[in-house]
Order: sequence, then C-alpha cells, then structure tokens
Amino acid sequence: MAIAVRGSRGGGSGGVGAGFRSFFSYRIFISAMFSLLFIVTVSVLLTSHPPTTHHHSGLPSGANVYMQRTFLALNSDPLKTRLDLIYKQANDHITLVKAYAAYAMRLKLENSRQLKMFDDLAKNFADLNSKPSYKSSLFETDGNLDEDVLRQFEKEVKDRVKFARSLVAESKENYDNQLKIQKLKDTIFSVSELLGKAKKNGALGSSIAAKSIPKSLHCLAMRLVEERVAHPEKYKEELPKAEFEDPSLYHCAVFSDNVIAVSVVVRSVVKNAEEPWKHVFHVVTDRMNVAAMKVWFRMRPVEGGAHLEVKAVEDYSFLNSSYVPLLRQIESAKMQRFSPEKTMENARKDGSNMKLNNPVSASMLNHLRFYLPEMYPKLHKILLLDDDVVVQKDLTGLWKIDLAGKVNGAVETCFGSFHRFSRYLNFSHPLIKERFNPKACAWAFGMNIFDLDAWRREKCTETYHYWQNLNEDRTLWQLDTLPPGLITFYSLTKSLDKSWHVLGLGYNPSISMDEINNAAVIHYNGDMKPWLDIAMNQYKNLWTKYVDNDMEFLQMCNFGV
Repeated sequence: MAIAVRGSRGGGSGGVGAGFRSFFSYRIFISAMFSLLFIVTVSVLLTSHPPTTHHHSGLPSGANVYMQRTFLALNSDPLKTRLDLIYKQANDHITLVKAYAAYAMRLKLENSRQLKMFDDLAKNFADLNSKPSYKSSLFETDGNLDEDVLRQFEKEVKDRVKFARSLVAESKENYDNQLKIQKLKDTIFSVSELLGKAKKNGALGSSIAAKSIPKSLHCLAMRLVEERVAHPEKYKEELPKAEFEDPSLYHCAVFSDNVIAVSVVVRSVVKNAEEPWKHVFHVVTDRMNVAAMKVWFRMRPVEGGAHLEVKAVEDYSFLNSSYVPLLRQIESAKMQRFSPEKTMENARKDGSNMKLNNPVSASMLNHLRFYLPEMYPKLHKILLLDDDVVVQKDLTGLWKIDLAGKVNGAVETCFGSFHRFSRYLNFSHPLIKERFNPKACAWAFGMNIFDLDAWRREKCTETYHYWQNLNEDRTLWQLDTLPPGLITFYSLTKSLDKSWHVLGLGYNPSISMDEINNAAVIHYNGDMKPWLDIAMNQYKNLWTKYVDNDMEFLQMCNFGV
C-alpha cells in the first residue's frame, strides 16, 4: 500500500516537470521564428530601396522622401545629410521665386523685367543638378560623395539664394500693397509739411517785399522834400479852388502815401479822358508824405487842365479818436499786439495771414473811404480809385450809371463758391450769422462810384461805426477794409459790368490779354505791385507807360521802370 502511494507521488511530480519543459521550449521556438522573420523583412526593405538613388528630372520633393533620405543618410555618408539640407533650401527659394513671378505676371508691363529675372532665377535653381560635374559626383554615385564638389555645389546654391533674397526684398516693396500705401502716406505727409513751410515763408517774403519801401521810392520822397526845403518860396500854399467843390465836375478820390503810384493813376485818368478839364482829383496822404506829394504835382502839373488838391489826413479835424472807432482801437491796449514787432512774430507763425495782420490795413489812410460824405459834403457823386490801378479808358460813363438808389457801384468778384461773404466774415459768430447771407456775392474795392446823397440817406458811416465797434476784438473779421465794406454796403451795392474793373494783375499770371485790353481799369491788387522788382513782367509795361520819365528826380534816384 505504501509503495503504491510513493509511486503515484513520484510519477505525478515527473509529469509536471516534463510539462513545464515542453512549454518553455515552445516559446523559445516561436521567438526565434519571429526574429528570423524580422531580419528577412529588414533585408528585403534594404535591398528594395537603395539610399543613394536620386532623380535626374529635378529636385526631390515630399516629406516622405526627405525623411527617408535623412534616416538612411545617418547610417551611411554624413555628406548626404548636408546635400539633403542644401536641396531643401534650394526648393524653398524656388517656391518663393515662382510665387513672386506669378504675381509679377498680373502686374503691368513695367514689371516685365522683374518677371524675366524671376523666371531665369527659378530655372537656374532647377538646372543646378543637371550640370555634368554635379550629376556624376552627387546624384548618380553609389559611393561616398566628393566633399569638394559638394562644397562647390553649396556655394553656387548659396549665391543663387542670396540673389533671390535680394530680388525678393526689392520686389516686396513694390508688391506689398500695405507697404506701398504706408509709404505714400508718409511721402504725402512729408511733402505737405514742406509745402506748408514753403507757403508760409513765401507769403512772409512776398509781404515783406510788398510792404517795404523800395530804395528808389524813398530816394524820390527825400529829393522832393529837399526841393521843398531848398525853395520854400516856390511851394507856398494855394487857396482852394472852386472846382474842388463843384458837383457838376467829375471828382476822383485817391488815398495813398506813394507819390509815383498816385501820379500814374492821375496821368492814366487824364490821358484817357475825353474831357480832362472836367476832372478833379482829391489826393489825401499822411503827414510824412504830404510835402513830397505837393512838390511833385507842383513840379509836374496835371495835364489837360484837370484840377488836383493834396491834403493830409490830419487836415480833417473830425477824424479823431472820439469820433472814429478805428483810431480809438489803435490807441487802446488791445491793439498793442498788432505792433510791427508782434506782426512779424505772428507772420512767422501764420504767413497766410500776413496781409490781415499788417498794421497798414488798420491805418486811417486805408479807412478814409468810409468818410467820403463828410470829407466832401457838397458833392453828390465821387469815384474812389486805389493807388495800384491804371485807367485805360474814359471813365465819365460811370457818373451816368443809374445806381437805382444804391450807394456803391462796384464789380462783383464771386464765381462759383469763391469770393462769397463766407470767405471774409466769421459766420460762426451769431451776429454775423443772423444778419448776412454767407453765399452773398462779394465785390471789390479799387474802383467804386459812390452816390453820396444815398450814402447820407442810408447813414452808411453810422453803420460802419456800429460794426467796427463790435469788432474791437477781431472776432467778426480780420484787419482789412473789404469786410467792413461788405457789411456797410450790404444790399446797397449795384453790380457793374466786369469790363469796368479787371483785378488780379498783382498775383494772377494767367489773366487773358483780351480781357485786360478791354478793361476800363486794371488793378494790380496783390503783393506784386508794378513799382516793385517782384512785379510780373507781362503786366508791368501797362503801368510803366504812364510813369512821367521826364521828372528829373526819377532819373536821379535810378527808378527802374
């Protein structure tokens, strides 16, 4: 019984051990088989994809090919990795160059040169691997690469890459719209700044030249005063003539401190008048120039029997600060900032307003035109002429025009939206906005026929005083005579035919000569006065032909006319 039991235990133990041994043998066998299969598979892969194969048709493309070559190159020649990197760099620049070439094709013909350069550059890149030296040494070899040949190939690729980058950088500025727009904006801004500065400097320079007294004019005034001092007996004061107050004659008023300019106005009127002996000239100047003016017209009497009187502003006693708002404002503290020194400072800041800031515009001599009925109480009509005009035809027809109850006869200057009231008056001010039409047509001072009876009836001087008092702080208009004239004679101005008065010869070089020749009066308004060196040559002879060149002092002062 006992033997049987041991035999059964021993037999059971041996059976279990034999089972374990057979199990492990089977696993070893299976592992060996899989290893053998893996080795065979790898061998087949290696023999079916040789690592040194290159295509001769062009540069390799695609991520799989690049990754495969890189992987295989790590197990073979290290120079092949370098070659692959060069290929990739060349491929990237070929794509970039072709993109710019395609864009250049859509542009205009002026970019055809760049288009050809892009095409040639792309072709040069693609043709590099077709060179025999590179083809045999780099692309068709199964062995190691020649490092010298590779270095030469890399150099040529880098040269082409460098040229491609420079060409793209140059072209990008032309093709990048945003860059072009920004560059244009910068250019416009820069040019606008330069233009603004040039305009201010030009306006300042022109205004200085226009307002300055030329040496020849200063010399002429000094010579005339010297003549008065040297021969006082020849220039005694004369009694007023009856003709000065005769309303049946043709009366003309000229207010100026420029001797030669006044003489040209008077001579041009007389020479073109059909009845010069019926003309009376009322010349008013300042205290400094009254002596010179009197000597001139005593030495060179008015031709044709015309009559002329010369007075100073100070001869009219009613023109004082208690009656005239402008004189009171000039004397006030508020006007101190318009001194010549302040004027120059303001001009540097805003050259375009040089004319408006000039104290001459605020002078009493310039504003005498608003006191004509009081200066000439016995007259019914009077013609106001500026000192920068030339008369080319007989003007007696102006006295025959029916002004239909209006005070002022003048030529209108508006056309389209230009020279309307809105240009001269501040319509943001409620007083101006309520009383005047911003689209009303402006007219010109320089040649104006005034009905003095209608003036007195409409109380125009009182109207002028009212608005001049309101404008003490210059909030209604800038310093000038036209804005208060537009206000004073608002709805009281009759429009005259434009042939009576042609303006712009002091600033506009494109006025038609037919228009000028047909005009009764031409006006050198602007900075380029005919007696200055800056005058426009095409118009200057129309003024110089009325200069009295026989006057000895003109020759002595080298007056260039």
